Amino acid sequence: MKKQVIYRWLRHVAAIATCCAASLAQASEQETFADARARLEAGLSTMVGSAITIDRIVATESDQLIEVSIKDGPVLYATHSGEFLLLNGDLLRVTNTEVSNLTETRRVADRLSMIGALDLDEMIVFSPAEPAKDFITVFTDITCGYCRKLHLEMDDLNRRGIEVRYLAYPRGGMASQGARQLATAWCSRNREATLTSLKSGVEMPLNECEGNPIAEHYALGNRLGVRGTPAIVTSNGQMIPGYQSAADIASLLGIE
Repeated sequence: MKKQVIYRWLRHVAAIATCCAASLAQASEQETFADARARLEAGLSTMVGSAITIDRIVATESDQLIEVSIKDGPVLYATHSGEFLLLNGDLLRVTNTEVSNLTETRRVADRLSMIGALDLDEMIVFSPAEPAKDFITVFTDITCGYCRKLHLEMDDLNRRGIEVRYLAYPRGGMASQGARQLATAWCSRNREATLTSLKSGVEMPLNECEGNPIAEHYALGNRLGVRGTPAIVTSNGQMIPGYQSAADIASLLGIE
């Protein structure tokens, strides 16, 4: 009987000790990562425009990363100093005053380089009557409703001084009807008029001439992360997924 009492007492003491050790370890861990917490809370709050609170930070099996639990938010991973953060697959640099997306910076450079390597003759270009104030490059598809909607605003875009440079991106792949229609536009003697007619629903004989650039454009779009159309790339390399009105595009470009 006495042995059973002693054993129960020892188990109780062991449980208390374990609990205390865990609490002390957690407290110590939070002290260790106090600087990271301060940096991340300040930087993320600036990024989203409202206060961000971190519930807890714990070590991970990686010597380089910590696990950051955002209050009422997701679990993220950062370096021990909190200087670098992984978010949706992107690498971000964090300071107390700002967050910069290093991955997006690389994407911007790639877009400018790869699109800049193309000859304008490979594109279907709608230019303003007067010298253009700026331009956008648009990955487009004939079968895309929002591409047609954007095309309906071509006169407005041109009137605002915005040149539109089209690249082909058949959403259904190279074996799709959209790819054949895009090839028909690019193979036409009057590309602009043919593209406009096809986007207006006009039926015409398909023409997939040899050497058309549809496959090249499609591969480029995939390399640049295009997942749908229209995908708008500004002259400074920013990617805008989806439809935007002419007024919104002009605002994004800083054109009044």
